[in-house]
Amino acid sequence: MMGVAYPLTREERTAVANYLGTKGPEPGPPPAAFCSAERHPLSAESAGNWNGWSPSATNTRFQPAGGITKEQVSKLKLKWAYGFAGDVTAFAAPTVLNGTVFVGSAGGVVQALEAKTGCLHWTFQANGPVRSAIVAVANGSDYSLLFGDQIGWFYSLDAKTGHLIWKKRVDEHEATRLTGSPAVYQGVVFVGAASWEETRSIEPHYFCCTFRGSVTALRVVDGSQVWKTYTIDPPKKTGVSSAGTQNWGPSGAPVWSAPTIDAKRGVMYVTTGDNYSSPPTATSDAVMALEIATGKIRWTQQTNPNDAYTSACRNHGPNCPQEDGPDYDFGSSALLVSLPGGKDMLVAGQKSGVVYGLDPEQKGKILWQTRVGQGGKNGGVQWGMASDGQAVFAATSDLAGVLNSGGAVGGARFDPAKGGGLTALRPADGGKIWFAAPRPCDPPRPGCSPAQSQAVTAIPSVVFSGSVDGHLRAFAAEDGKVLWDFDTGKNFTAVNGVEAKGGSLDGAGPVVGGGMLFVNSGYPRNGGMPGNVLLAFAPEE
Repeated sequence: MMGVAYPLTREERTAVANYLGTKGPEPGPPPAAFCSAERHPLSAESAGNWNGWSPSATNTRFQPAGGITKEQVSKLKLKWAYGFAGDVTAFAAPTVLNGTVFVGSAGGVVQALEAKTGCLHWTFQANGPVRSAIVAVANGSDYSLLFGDQIGWFYSLDAKTGHLIWKKRVDEHEATRLTGSPAVYQGVVFVGAASWEETRSIEPHYFCCTFRGSVTALRVVDGSQVWKTYTIDPPKKTGVSSAGTQNWGPSGAPVWSAPTIDAKRGVMYVTTGDNYSSPPTATSDAVMALEIATGKIRWTQQTNPNDAYTSACRNHGPNCPQEDGPDYDFGSSALLVSLPGGKDMLVAGQKSGVVYGLDPEQKGKILWQTRVGQGGKNGGVQWGMASDGQAVFAATSDLAGVLNSGGAVGGARFDPAKGGGLTALRPADGGKIWFAAPRPCDPPRPGCSPAQSQAVTAIPSVVFSGSVDGHLRAFAAEDGKVLWDFDTGKNFTAVNGVEAKGGSLDGAGPVVGGGMLFVNSGYPRNGGMPGNVLLAFAPEE
């Protein structure tokens, strides 16, 4: 069904829903959810905006001046909750800019919220689910908002009104999905593309596989293309599967995450996932450097060769390539970390459970590699690390248990005591500074796991890490001791009147800006706990 539904436009989905169910438009937010007329977006000066995947183009997810200190962390209290109507997942990364929070949703609704109160300024309905962080770009005295959706559309909106400026598809392949946040440099936005093909291959008669990962450069002003670079060569016919269906290859090497900009060297770094079909390529499971101006691939550093995998391999289906994994994607961005003395280190964490230090001056030569987790298909570093320059903080998933939830949303039988852990590494040599052991689920409940899949966030002297059990914790950057712990896996009274519930923390991590902390809760993919809430915290005076 997913293979049929995801390529449909919103208008086509509405037509199907009207045919199968009750006709009529979906009810919008109640009037009480909206801000009063005299309150406007972007009207408050705030300390430490968080714009996009990371406050800086180096993707270190370090907020140096977000208005929350280590001493205030233990005083963090919930200020408001906002429910995403009709959703069971809350996976988008919020952006905080001048007193306004911009955030997408699984229902494809982009919201502009007042940061202090959660009241609603405006909404915009995208064609598909929006999980990427939104990037705000100055447009004269105003801002444009740039983001992609899960069916391959990319948008530019007016930040004050939510009105569409332009939209376009960045790739012709019908299975395209845009999960990674865009990166912007000198009037050009760079968009990485992944796909749904890895899971569509479960269907035995699917023509597996033809998608190619890519990065597309678009002009911010009008969406016109500057250049496009694919991570692999075009696929060719490679034979017939055991189901009698034509096979294609190479395929895959998707770009799941945000590009990392290195203006000093004139390149951007992207990380890639595995191949979907044979033959495997030298650019899957790799860190790649692309020239910012032209998109030319300057160098590639592969960490796991011969990794071809699809979801069909779980049941030994016809579309499982002969390599059969190990499925060690890079699902998170590389971090560009400045070391004492002016040297830079490129640090990348992988689902294998290994973190790599690469030299950007020597074509990505691997200088060190450190194991921080067991690794696996749902293991290792999943969505992102953080660095304050003194350490690299790597949380690991290592999700263990039975992933099949029997058709229900969430509710998987995970091992309540296995998975997770947070490691601090020296960026210069990869040496371990400390390790914070995971905390088992107490009490165990369906969909609960100590796995720490969610992207990590750092502020001075503090690291935030969420886990599949729904807990968001703050750790001391010096020694890993827990400073604050909040269980998001419960019901909340939402400011917009929507029935709101928290669940697993996965995907995009918390963001800090304007003296507040924001995090989405709810992630039933792989069987975790569903949820539909954005939570806002601030230190209690």
